[in-house]
Amino acid sequence: MGRILKALSLRKIAGYTPYPKQLTFHNLRTRERALLAGNQLGKTLCAGNETSYHLTGDYPDWWEGRRFTRPTRFWCANTNNEQVRAGPQRILLGDPGQWGTGTVPRSALAKKPTMARGMSDLVDSFLVRHVTGGFSFCQFKAYEQGRKAFQTMTLDGIWLDEECPIDIYTECLARISATGGVIYSTMTPLLGLSELVTHFYPTPDTKDRGLVTMDISEALHYDEDDRAQIIAAYPEHERDARSRGLPMLGEGKIFTVPQSTLEIESFQIPTHWLRARAVDFGYGDHPFAAVEVAYDRESDLLILVNCYKEKQMVPAIHASSLKAWDGERHMESGIPVFWPHDGHRDWGDSGPVAEVYRKEGLKMWREHSTFKEGGYSPEAGVHILLSRMQTGRFKAFSHLTQFWHEFGTYHRKDGQIVKKNDDVLSALRQAVMMLRFARTPQVAVAGYAPVAEHDWNPFDGGS
Repeated sequence: MGRILKALSLRKIAGYTPYPKQLTFHNLRTRERALLAGNQLGKTLCAGNETSYHLTGDYPDWWEGRRFTRPTRFWCANTNNEQVRAGPQRILLGDPGQWGTGTVPRSALAKKPTMARGMSDLVDSFLVRHVTGGFSFCQFKAYEQGRKAFQTMTLDGIWLDEECPIDIYTECLARISATGGVIYSTMTPLLGLSELVTHFYPTPDTKDRGLVTMDISEALHYDEDDRAQIIAAYPEHERDARSRGLPMLGEGKIFTVPQSTLEIESFQIPTHWLRARAVDFGYGDHPFAAVEVAYDRESDLLILVNCYKEKQMVPAIHASSLKAWDGERHMESGIPVFWPHDGHRDWGDSGPVAEVYRKEGLKMWREHSTFKEGGYSPEAGVHILLSRMQTGRFKAFSHLTQFWHEFGTYHRKDGQIVKKNDDVLSALRQAVMMLRFARTPQVAVAGYAPVAEHDWNPFDGGS
């Protein structure tokens, strides 16, 4: 038995079976990748196994990601030397004195690692036998060494374990430019919406970047009780980052209520509940967004049940997507669609924007959205939404990822709401503002189409 256990410790990589999100991360073939995940969910192990594949050239049968067919040169980095030793070094090589018990098999190590100066048991670099012959080279780095320590060398790949300062990240990009290499980052985004994180989250800003997010429910080594206990132990303001891999926004975050208290599984909304829809018009690169909410008057509960967000599409496409929400049961449901004040703007020769969407079959309300007392202040709408969240009177279906991405990044800078990645939230504010005009959906019957007060066309000069 002892020999078997020892043999297994020397071939740890053979026992790695990636979880679905880890597999998705491995299979991304973009030049740059980021895995945003909570603490202790397997992100470092994931990257450690991948790095071993690239160093040895010994890829598993399931591998569909980038491959190197020759010996490679790699860097692996973390915040400081202590974290390098406890993170990438331990995962790749094993504990000090037990080299070859990590993801790089002992049989692949060409010789003992070269030790660094100034800190006990810290490795500087090591050589790995490649299956094609020759040796791969891997060196450890620490961000605390500064940008200059990341200059000069040409590399095939870099593994950045935890968030990297943007100046060092830019330097790393230069290191792989000549080889067409890869950079993959594994991090818990405790620094919030930093410049590096926003390159990837909520959506990558270039086709060369790929993103995978992983929360604690996708780490299969925990059961439900473990997950609940772990989440409860984190400070409330850190829970989303440490358990879900969502950027922590600190004082700048507007919606400070934990996502876990707001999200619910979708269910069939009772027919007597009121419904409302609302849009935020898109122009150029600014996306068009829409929401549908359901409202229970008895409990004063508002639920976000649908959302939509697309850019650079014609109004007919957007309108068709919204009309599909009616389904077969509520065709021509008569649910009103509320819209912001810029709906009075002309859409070229087609007339006002709101009228364009009315002609596409949406039940546009007779005037733009305002509060009962008048006005349409974004701050007032945000205050109402936050109050509902804090008092348990707002929920949203858990599968509405476009909403949850915006919810997690909505923040202030210098006291002002940052008008970026807020399109679904802007539509939601229109719905909240006009909730007094929500209505129960009507069921279409043969020969009858519901006619509602809001079918009046504000652009035809009627009264």
